[in-house]
Amino acid sequence: MDFGLVLQTDPPASRVVDLMRRAEHNGFRYGWTFDSAVLWQEPFVIYSQILANTERLIVGPMVTNPGTRTWEVTASTFATLNDMFGNRTVCGIGRGDSAMRVAGRKPNTLARISEAMKVIRALGRGEEADLGGTRIRIPWIKEGAELPVWMAAYGPKALKMAGEEADGFILQLADLYLTEYMVKAVRDAAAAAGRDPSEVTICVAAPAYVTEDDSPAALAHAREQCRWFGGMVGNHVADLVSRYGERSADVPAALTDYIKARQGYDYAHHGRSGNPDTTFVPDGIVDRFCVIGPAERHIEKLTALRALGVDQFAVYDMHDAQESTVDVYGSRIIPAVNSCAGHLR
Repeated sequence: MDFGLVLQTDPPASRVVDLMRRAEHNGFRYGWTFDSAVLWQEPFVIYSQILANTERLIVGPMVTNPGTRTWEVTASTFATLNDMFGNRTVCGIGRGDSAMRVAGRKPNTLARISEAMKVIRALGRGEEADLGGTRIRIPWIKEGAELPVWMAAYGPKALKMAGEEADGFILQLADLYLTEYMVKAVRDAAAAAGRDPSEVTICVAAPAYVTEDDSPAALAHAREQCRWFGGMVGNHVADLVSRYGERSADVPAALTDYIKARQGYDYAHHGRSGNPDTTFVPDGIVDRFCVIGPAERHIEKLTALRALGVDQFAVYDMHDAQESTVDVYGSRIIPAVNSCAGHLR
């Protein structure tokens, strides 16, 4: 299993770079950031520094969207980084929850994401693409350039599209039941489209908080540090409920039931511990959606996720134990999970 680190690009950017260097030193293979131009600093500028200060780390947004950047600019930006540092980027893409809403626009439609994925991937590889009726190609991109495009999804139509069209699927929660359900949906869609399902990389992303023990006090603190995540996921879930209804055979109740007490959301606190708009998130959801507790619990849950077909676990590291989480993952959790994977094979 690969491991990734997910950060917000809060200033100073030097801290983001330092944490990514620390992650690579500890065996992480991917470095991800949020991409919301109003809320945080420009990630692609910071990617250049991360790549210059690491040797192998692959970087990308979790996630960009096809509305805040024109597609040829997105492709050219990735291609420039790849030309400078080797093929060390990945384009995570989605509807654009915070990036679009903070700017007063609605998240993108699936049809727009589908078209954008095709164009960005092709242009980023130096191939020709149809950009609104104009055929273009970026002439300076060298042969051998690659740009995998991974799609974030929760709902049935998005899961189907990820399986049919994306190089990877990003699931932003670590619940075992929902992971199994959604991975199956993606892989079934890939197979139905004539693709090899194993060619779709599966990435689960969620907060991880390692405690010294499993005492009530330690677990309570970890839950409070990670409760924000249930609120962030709740934005996407609320969209699904508005589209499919509170009870739908297309969306599992295990995903939707917990947002009944949700009353609103202020993006000023988006993705941050202590978010006051996430008090509706119960402890059970934090435990299901995140990975918290002593290192042994992390190893157990991540091993179970790997058995469900997860290729990468990306750690959302937005809490009060950023460095120690990276270090414990590097010294204990990553080696143990991949040792278990070797025994399973």
